[in-house]
Amino acid sequence: MDYQPLNIPDVVLLTPKVFGDERGFFLETFRQSEFEEYCGNYTFVQDNHSKSAKGILRGLHYQLNQPQGKLVRVTRGEVFDVAVDMRKKSPTYGQWVGALLSEDNRQMLWVPPGFAHAFYVTSDEAEFQYKCTDYYAPGDEYSIRWADPDLAIDWPLNGGAPQVSEKDANGLLFKDAPGFE
Repeated sequence: MDYQPLNIPDVVLLTPKVFGDERGFFLETFRQSEFEEYCGNYTFVQDNHSKSAKGILRGLHYQLNQPQGKLVRVTRGEVFDVAVDMRKKSPTYGQWVGALLSEDNRQMLWVPPGFAHAFYVTSDEAEFQYKCTDYYAPGDEYSIRWADPDLAIDWPLNGGAPQVSEKDANGLLFKDAPGFE
């Protein structure tokens, strides 16, 4: 596995080694010892899997009291995945990084606790899987507007505004969102 820190160094792009032949392919998607060496000592407690159609945007979500680190990947289709630094004392507070994750590149993104997370589906549909370092706590979830002018995320939109949930449409502006102390 290749581990590449992005412009916000705590967010890491993982590229697995893929072994393939005429029968198909094999790849290792997670190894605890390597993950700890390159990303930190975290334990995953929950795995999630979602399916979304083209033009769907989910996020920007985070939990404040039970922050979740997420190791995300796409097993079908393609998404543009985004992490926003919500750590007020961080030199990259309020900055974002993004990566195209797909079934073809098989890359994964490590989004540590303290970040808001979102993805936008660029293919006809996508299946998105992720491991979490803490349990989902519905009463602790915050949402920031995907088109927040202060964040100015460069979404690769396929024409027109994305389809979002009511909760995400009514998300907070970044300047009003609580951050991590």
